[in-house]
Amino acid sequence: MKTLSLKPLLFEIPDFLSEDECKLIIHLAQLKGLQKSQILPTEDYEEAMEMIEISQMDIFNLLDHNQDGQLQLKEEFQVLTHTRLGNGRWMTPQSVRDMYTAVKADPDGNGVLSLEEFKQLNIRDFHKYMGSQDVKMSDLVRNSQHTWLYQGEGAHQVMRSIQQRVMRLTRLPPEIVEHSEPLQVVRYDQGGHYHAHETACSHTKLISNESAPFETSCRYVTVLFYLNNVVGGGETIFPIADNRTYEEMSLIQNDVDLRDTRKNCDKGNLRVKPQQGTAVFWYNYLSDGEGWVGDLDEYSLHGGCLVTRGTKWIANNWINVDPNKRRQLQFQQEMARYAKEGAEAQNEWTVDKSYSNVHVEL
Repeated sequence: MKTLSLKPLLFEIPDFLSEDECKLIIHLAQLKGLQKSQILPTEDYEEAMEMIEISQMDIFNLLDHNQDGQLQLKEEFQVLTHTRLGNGRWMTPQSVRDMYTAVKADPDGNGVLSLEEFKQLNIRDFHKYMGSQDVKMSDLVRNSQHTWLYQGEGAHQVMRSIQQRVMRLTRLPPEIVEHSEPLQVVRYDQGGHYHAHETACSHTKLISNESAPFETSCRYVTVLFYLNNVVGGGETIFPIADNRTYEEMSLIQNDVDLRDTRKNCDKGNLRVKPQQGTAVFWYNYLSDGEGWVGDLDEYSLHGGCLVTRGTKWIANNWINVDPNKRRQLQFQQEMARYAKEGAEAQNEWTVDKSYSNVHVEL
């Protein structure tokens, strides 16, 4: 095991998977069938946006990153790439400028919007402009296909073996690893990418009892497996790994966005080259100092560089933990009860045992 960085805590493990295991995972994914990881924007976009109850003042405050009462292009661009306001598109500084010019958002042309100027804007004009633009897959935040492979009881023995090795690697309790997401398998064709992002938490209702609390599922740990050698590109980029300091606004300097994996992967701090069988393992969250999950590690910002030649296959094992320890224990108790009663929660990955007995000649 090789330590690649301390911020985030990131390791590389060569030969974690054998060549045959890599081929099997790809084959099972192809049998299962892959779907687009992100679909093109739909005509329902404007309607969906109008359902979001947020005032213009709230939007202004959201965009005003430094809270100086004015909106600079960099602030607007920073938020647009993180929110649904971009309709799934990857917003570049130039695309934001084009949008503001088209809707005449900056009447005095000084590149800065005051609160009063912002109040004069009609948000629908932004929606109409975004809806009028032709969008290609390469314009989206990610361009790939993926599927999920079950690893629980009754799964293919290789799937079970990989999960056991992940338990030993992470040294996390079996009940946490076993109740995490299934193995995600991803294919990036030539031209595929995933712009740099942080792995955040999601809020789900996994328990049918309406009085039960929501499960907050944070991807505490990522274990990423390279399933093939990529002919060109396709590195995993950590743009700010081991930076001395972190400032979100500094990710964009002179129209160079370090999160843009189609253009600026060569400017990031750390790139990991895909090598078949290698695993990279990192923590997306810090410790709270008491042996549990703490705050998001902002240095874990990562993405998939543009595949310039060939195809890239990877797989992800995420270890899900609720930052609320009491909720996590309650969730584990509920899952244990379901297992005991023989009525496991009806999730996609708990019922998908289609390939438990598949035999593949490699």
